[in-house]
Amino acid sequence: MTVTGTESPGTAPDTAAGPTADPAAAAVLTPRLRLVLVLLLATQFMLAVDFAVLNVALPVIGEGLGFSLANLPWIATSFALCAAGFTLLFGRVADLFGRRRLFLGGLAVLGAASLLGGLAQNQETLIAARVFQGLATAAVTPAGLSLMTTSFPEGPLRAKALGLNGALMSTGFTTGAILGGVLTDLLSWRWAFFINVPVALAVLVIAPRVIKDSRPDERPRLDLPGAVSVTLGLLAVVFGLTRAGERGWGSADALVPLAAGAVLLLVFYAVERTVPAPLMPLGVLGKRSVAWGNVAGLVAFLTETSLVFPLTLYLQDVLGFSPLAAGLSFGVLGTGTVLGGSTAPRVIGRIGSKRTLIVGGMLQAVFTAALLGLGEDRSSMVLMLVASFVGGVGNMLVIVGFMVTATSGLADHEQGLATGLATMTQQVGITMGTPIMSAVATAAMAGTGASAVLGGLKVAIAVNAALVLLGVLTSALFLRGARPTAR
Repeated sequence: MTVTGTESPGTAPDTAAGPTADPAAAAVLTPRLRLVLVLLLATQFMLAVDFAVLNVALPVIGEGLGFSLANLPWIATSFALCAAGFTLLFGRVADLFGRRRLFLGGLAVLGAASLLGGLAQNQETLIAARVFQGLATAAVTPAGLSLMTTSFPEGPLRAKALGLNGALMSTGFTTGAILGGVLTDLLSWRWAFFINVPVALAVLVIAPRVIKDSRPDERPRLDLPGAVSVTLGLLAVVFGLTRAGERGWGSADALVPLAAGAVLLLVFYAVERTVPAPLMPLGVLGKRSVAWGNVAGLVAFLTETSLVFPLTLYLQDVLGFSPLAAGLSFGVLGTGTVLGGSTAPRVIGRIGSKRTLIVGGMLQAVFTAALLGLGEDRSSMVLMLVASFVGGVGNMLVIVGFMVTATSGLADHEQGLATGLATMTQQVGITMGTPIMSAVATAAMAGTGASAVLGGLKVAIAVNAALVLLGVLTSALFLRGARPTAR
């Protein structure tokens, strides 16, 4: 039985515990598979925390290392550029040269880069550490996800694994913001880097004993022209989106890299049509589950992560909460995502992945729109907490539905490509969201003061809800119905 009803015939699961000949055995979470799942989930959670942990600490880092206000965003941007720009390439490299090898190598780089960042005494060292952290994330995330999808067969086990993964990833973003504030206040911003080191070391010691590698019998040639064009194209697009948030959407600093990125991605498409061993076989991207599943995922990551921006401004600039109190308020959103991630596999099993995408998207859209009722007094906190909790549940239903949809119906040798594409979707969505919401809110603010700020934030919230509805519409129109796995 499959979640999406698009199972590839003739392909057997390539599990971390070895090939599974008995389908009934494949549906059992053995002790070895349970340990594999714990290791992979711990790694993905760490990567999510790493993405967000420095956001709260940025002003303190800037003061400590002498960053100007204009250069401070590069601490986050240098990481995001590499994390988003190289994921598709590393996803394919994992397929070609071994998923476990790339997973472990990326973890080693992440641990070393985190140690370097924590010990940095100047701006150049810190930015270099962030670049290598981004590259390591681009390698570890798709490799880890492809190990997960090949370790667990299509159906309830994979849906459960991806549900837990999605919940922990989303919770990691919230935990990172809270943890960054706590570590910075109680210890030092350097511990936002150091905290990765023991986790990476523990996984590096245990993982080789329980995770078995998988690789093709014959090593095909790497599509170098495709790799160069797509990587440069994605780097240009993410850079342009970042500059748009800083300089405005009509500035040359944003439009030039965005245009260059679009041209490079068109070059990549043309290359993939002609080379014998393409980086992204267009037949894979042409599958509805892959193409439209990733559209749903892009919208989900773009909207929910970027909603934190207007809500942070609302809590601090309108209601007057401290940064730490504002960060702790997002624990409610994190709780909603955990609930959504843990229940998503059962929902998918009952109604199928397409309906889960639609139901989750509608929940998220309705309760995002409910935030338009926020006011200038603290009694609105009740509305914000309830809406963010239920919206988080809906968002996580969409994210798990996206991961199940976008990685189903493919042969094992294509799983690294599928998870690399899904990871790229995740990273680009996260990177795009805040600049878009920032630009919308800033443009809509007329004047100064709490009322003007609240007016601009409500416009951003309305745009956010409209984007969620657009994602629901594309899933409803373009995804095929899925067979549920349980009655």
